[in-house]
Amino acid sequence: MSKKNIDKLTIFALGGVGEIGKNMYVVQYANDIVVIDCGLKFPEEDMLGIDIVIPDISYLTENRDKVRGILITHGHEDHIGGLPYVLKHLNVPVYGTRLTMGLIETKLKEASLLGETKRIVITADSELKLGCMTATFFKTNHSIPDSVGVCLETPEGNVVHTGDFKFDQTPVNEQHADLHRMAAIGHKGVLALLSDSTNAERPGYTGSERSVGAEIEEVFRKAKQRVIIATFASNIHRIQQVIDACESTRRKLVVIGRSMVNVVSIASELGYLHIPDGMLIEPEEVNKLASDRVAILSTGSQGEPMSALTRMARSTHRKVDILPGDTVIIAATPIPGNERYVGRTVDELMRIGANVIYGPGSITGVHVSGHGSQEELKLMLNIMRPKYFIPIHGEYRMLRQHGMLAESVGIPREDIFIVDNGDTVEIQDGVARKGSKVPAGNILIDGLGVGDVGNIVLRDRKLLSQDGILVVVVTLSKQDGAILSGPDIISRGFVYVRESEGLLEEANRIVTSTLHRLMNENVNEWASLKTHVKDALGRFLYEQTRRRPMILPIIMEV
Repeated sequence: MSKKNIDKLTIFALGGVGEIGKNMYVVQYANDIVVIDCGLKFPEEDMLGIDIVIPDISYLTENRDKVRGILITHGHEDHIGGLPYVLKHLNVPVYGTRLTMGLIETKLKEASLLGETKRIVITADSELKLGCMTATFFKTNHSIPDSVGVCLETPEGNVVHTGDFKFDQTPVNEQHADLHRMAAIGHKGVLALLSDSTNAERPGYTGSERSVGAEIEEVFRKAKQRVIIATFASNIHRIQQVIDACESTRRKLVVIGRSMVNVVSIASELGYLHIPDGMLIEPEEVNKLASDRVAILSTGSQGEPMSALTRMARSTHRKVDILPGDTVIIAATPIPGNERYVGRTVDELMRIGANVIYGPGSITGVHVSGHGSQEELKLMLNIMRPKYFIPIHGEYRMLRQHGMLAESVGIPREDIFIVDNGDTVEIQDGVARKGSKVPAGNILIDGLGVGDVGNIVLRDRKLLSQDGILVVVVTLSKQDGAILSGPDIISRGFVYVRESEGLLEEANRIVTSTLHRLMNENVNEWASLKTHVKDALGRFLYEQTRRRPMILPIIMEV
């Protein structure tokens, strides 16, 4: 009789499910943990003042001696952006392909972590021993070169993580997805598949990146003046097609925007971009050339307030202005939540008199997604034929839709696990079930502070942004508790002081009478005094203004 296995395989996400961004997935068997990806996401509108958001890695730091390494599928921010923060607390080896590692190294250099981080460059043919697990890889198509999927061989069976993928039959760099290897993995047997759900709601197939090149070249030929094209800095295939369009229309190219300049220099150094000699010029030279001989490649496809395109649209860029008659191409789809920013930038560009080409790629032809649509997701499911399916990388509705696609190709509903961050799927002796939850959430980064801004601070910021603040300063006598000076009331963001003297005088009187009443009742604890002042003043101000400013009483004794 075979001995029942007491160890189990555990799979969970610390980020990347129920959201777009901060991808981080964990596979654990016994005392070995393998992490796949380590991304960031950009803050939501109610995260006032927050710069970026990374996953909560407390589970990994508590089990740091079990973590065998972090495997990175590709070089996008939502997969590598968390590394500089995470590696400070979790010094483990990082594995990635050549271009991915080039982009990671730039980040680690900025964070002064390059020397102390063990970095191992892999190829699609690498095989890694990570404790009791073995990792192999397969090439995929995505909107950045050198993207791979991961197959983890565990004692329970193979776990496959697709990375971000689409099936592009005519890729720009001739690097086709390795269908043979995927089929071989599927033939061997896949216990659990974790697959990209970004476009699970989009029917059909995602167009080939090559089709965008022809559209961009057509726009370059028709443009009578300069062409300004904004796209994601990491979309190296798109950048190569802009370079090709410049070459065929005899235009010089200017690259502006810090992330764009960084990526272009890393990708051309590593041989992923081929730029003809003499094509690149400095921003200062733009105005010295005929306007139909210049193209500008820029950041800002998401309408980010500080990006190069937005600053050019507002005429606040130090070196480049957009002129009436220039053609601006926004070659990207707005990330959910950014539509308003993009719309505002388009408005500003049109006011200047620029011709703006924007909108869904299916209409303009100047953008296609890097993620597979429904038919490609079904194809991946059919190639892998997993026993269990866990849709990842998408908001909840996308995960649900992906689950329905899996059902449509014959995976039983009970074998599909739609999870939230921190939900575990445990597989023991080939049987999967939902396990206990691990800590997972958002760590907010504001300036140099990592995790020091939480819900309470955000709640205060929200309150301040809505109704402002009122500071009440009073000095009391130590001997008899009499008011020696004040109350002085300082208002910021609540009412305009010069026009509200009557209101503030009445507020002053209420604070004074409240303090006198408390003194007469022998209440002299500061906490109690402050609470009573806050309550009385808050009630009065709400009656008068229907606003609830933050009230900060400051009481001093002399």
